[in-house]
Amino acid sequence: MVLLESRCGRRAAVALLFVLASTAQAAATGAARCDGPFETVLTPTPALPAGFDEARAAWLDGHRLRWARVAPAGGDFALVHAGRGGLQLEAGQAVRGADDVLALQPVPTPAVDKNDSDATRRFSAIGEGVTLAVRAADRTRLRQLHQGQLMVVQRDATGRVQAATSVQHAGALDHLFAEAERVPDLGVRIERTVATNFQLWAPTAQQVALCLYGPQPESPARWVPMQREARTGVWRVRLPRDLRGGYYTYAVDVFVRGRGLVRNRITDPYSLSLNADSQRSFIADLADPALAPTGWHATQRPLRVAAPTDLVVYELHVRDFSIGDASVPAALRGRYGAFTQAGSLGMQHLQRLSQAGVTDVHLLPVFDIATVPERGCTTPTLPDAAPDSPAQQAAVMALAGRDCFNWGYDPWHFTAPEGSYASDANDGAVRIREFRAMVQALHRAGLRVGMDMVYNHTSASGQDAKSVLDRAVPGYYHRLDATGRVERSTCCDNTATEHRMMAKLMIDSAVVWARDHRIDSMRFDLMGHQPRAAMERLQRAVDAAAGRRIHLLGEGWNFGEVADGRRFVQASQRSLGGSGIATFSDRARDAVRGGWGGGPDELARQQGLGNGLHLERNAAALAAGVGTADELARAADLVRVGLAGTLASYRFTTADGMRRRSDAVDYNGQPAGYAREPGETVNYVENHDNPTLFDNNVVKLPLATSREDRARMQHLAAAVVAFSQGIAYFHAGQEILRSKSLDRNSFDSGDWFNRLDWTLQDNGFGAGLPPEKENASHWDLMRPLLAATATIKPTPQDIRWTRDAFIDLLRIRASTPLLRLRTAAEIERRLSFPNAGPEQNAAVVAGHLDGQALPGAGFGALMYFINASPVPQRLALVGQRGARWVLHPVHRAEGAADRRAASAVFTPADGTFEIPGRSAVVFVRE
Repeated sequence: MVLLESRCGRRAAVALLFVLASTAQAAATGAARCDGPFETVLTPTPALPAGFDEARAAWLDGHRLRWARVAPAGGDFALVHAGRGGLQLEAGQAVRGADDVLALQPVPTPAVDKNDSDATRRFSAIGEGVTLAVRAADRTRLRQLHQGQLMVVQRDATGRVQAATSVQHAGALDHLFAEAERVPDLGVRIERTVATNFQLWAPTAQQVALCLYGPQPESPARWVPMQREARTGVWRVRLPRDLRGGYYTYAVDVFVRGRGLVRNRITDPYSLSLNADSQRSFIADLADPALAPTGWHATQRPLRVAAPTDLVVYELHVRDFSIGDASVPAALRGRYGAFTQAGSLGMQHLQRLSQAGVTDVHLLPVFDIATVPERGCTTPTLPDAAPDSPAQQAAVMALAGRDCFNWGYDPWHFTAPEGSYASDANDGAVRIREFRAMVQALHRAGLRVGMDMVYNHTSASGQDAKSVLDRAVPGYYHRLDATGRVERSTCCDNTATEHRMMAKLMIDSAVVWARDHRIDSMRFDLMGHQPRAAMERLQRAVDAAAGRRIHLLGEGWNFGEVADGRRFVQASQRSLGGSGIATFSDRARDAVRGGWGGGPDELARQQGLGNGLHLERNAAALAAGVGTADELARAADLVRVGLAGTLASYRFTTADGMRRRSDAVDYNGQPAGYAREPGETVNYVENHDNPTLFDNNVVKLPLATSREDRARMQHLAAAVVAFSQGIAYFHAGQEILRSKSLDRNSFDSGDWFNRLDWTLQDNGFGAGLPPEKENASHWDLMRPLLAATATIKPTPQDIRWTRDAFIDLLRIRASTPLLRLRTAAEIERRLSFPNAGPEQNAAVVAGHLDGQALPGAGFGALMYFINASPVPQRLALVGQRGARWVLHPVHRAEGAADRRAASAVFTPADGTFEIPGRSAVVFVRE
């Protein structure tokens, strides 16, 4: 067995073991049974009449269910079961094809409890109706009955069917198989090189077999029956040999509503890696030295974040980072390996940002995704066309389904690295090693690694070939509506993390990323669709697994079928106070950027403080008579809310002269302030969603705005984030005027519209009209702007200035904890807004921070100014006469990027600050 300890010999060893374990006859039989289609119908189920073919009832627990209908007088209710399917139900006829008929008793409807675990609340979408219970004598049979077809019928006094429906079974499975939540090591586990264990939770399956392949994913399969544990619904098999390096799938015989009894060939929901295009799960021990890049165990995670407010996050897409970087070897471009090239232009850029104060590189989805071919993806050839031509987007979109690009918000396997970023997608070991090499390279550059976690939906459900969860336990893992259809408010197939085993899958997956792949922070997509309780359990689990704090942040938007806590207490903006989990704040973002909704004319006139609101109205705003001084003052107040960490409790004087808490300031009918502590707020003005900040400003700034002033407005928006209390979050390319040629949603717009240029020669503007699907309704607005590329597109000097000015902002933030205060109490004590209230000059937002007795503050006080006006502004501030304010050392440095900001003046005699037009300035007092 010495062969097994050699990395070079591991594949040969596994091949040898596999051959020894399989006879030719078994291999042939296994191949025939394992390698058929992804779905085989074993027993089709008869079609049901309209109205009977839905799932309008839901189990509330192991023995009670709710049916959304008002029962007429007379008759009874029954639960009917057919082991292999085949129930035949027609109105006015007796039930046919049933193996079992269990009486159901109407019981009082339980009151809705506000507790997260209350099933009545979780399944409230079913609506009002009758609550039914299985008789106590029949309840011991229910675990078994859930393996077949179950329906509820209402019968008249003669036993004829009046109505019928299928039952949503998540509530019952959570109750009957609750102990499965405590089962460790679902998936595959290597037992000290002497055995390999496989575990799959599939409580409704009638049979499960392991399909075992050799070290080549395409090798013949061996069929290995698995055993079901009745108490947990977990199917297991233990093979007495080390099979790491091989591949496997499962064959699951399970009843599927509307299909019958089927055999689903699936990969493992707990896959740690896969072969190309995710056809086989990879057998791995993540502690195996063969899966670690050289130096993995000796490389330390950067220890530079003492509190969440120290986080400065840089959001980056793996492919964008290097696909256009000629300083990276061609074979590594667009891949994990590009990050290992310390001398490349991209890595040099990241190192500059790290040295200036960026703490975390946040990677857009890097788990296994469904929308990029891992073998044979293509890159379109772009025509040489005008900046406002539709030809470029036509070429890109013609290949969109087969090209090598997608943001990746299409989860297939949550816990396996994506293969299209690996040098060999067909080797499950390679993607693990190369993913880790990327993490290691970023750590060596002084950067922590964050990861986009997308557990709120999957790319597919039901019997789709790319559906894993639903084909293992049909109808369980996804959130269903009142008729049993999968909810899609997230744009995709919503998962139900309020269910025990979906929450467990999410938590177990996050633990692997934190513990085994050394991820330092996690950003949760559409986190408001998940329960707060599940996120808090996840926080405890990843912290314990990593042995340190893993910082969690996410989108806390409140919408869809879970909005306003309809099904559970959400992990949303207003429901996470006190949890320590951060949410993105849209308050200051919208005040700076302006709105991004409505038709083209409405869109253009919705200016913000960062692109001309009132101060330099564009043609659309002038024509509509909008952009008043009052609107500017209200926007300035929302910026102040953001600068104060979006804290609900922070008080300041608003534009109407009232002293208010931030949660009494209006934001589109909601409280502007909502966070309890600053570490629960993420401040940003640009991320991967929606137009880039540069493109947003192209639409909203007057057409005649100079290139220099466009760069300055970009800088001012970044300053709002840099000076805000809470977590700072920046999108890759924001610091180099990144444009996507006005694309409103570039998730599938290819490399052409998503490019980054680390040579700082081209920001991407004028790449043609953006893709028709997401943008056609605004093409008439976009055409003249793109046609003006010659006057709008920044020069390399503009791009370089913006980068250098951004780096100065990072240095200023990093220079003092006054801009990173850790508690609401400290912010309320130390931060004030001297230019606020009804007499304010709304063109300038000013903040004062008191550094007295703050350890490490570096300054006795700090004063920042953000002047959105194109002309200089003078502010005479009460109480500053005779004070000794000087420019921040970063402004005074010989290499300071913004020489205009360095010309700002404080006059002690009258306490007046003179702030140059369109500049962000910081003064300090020793």
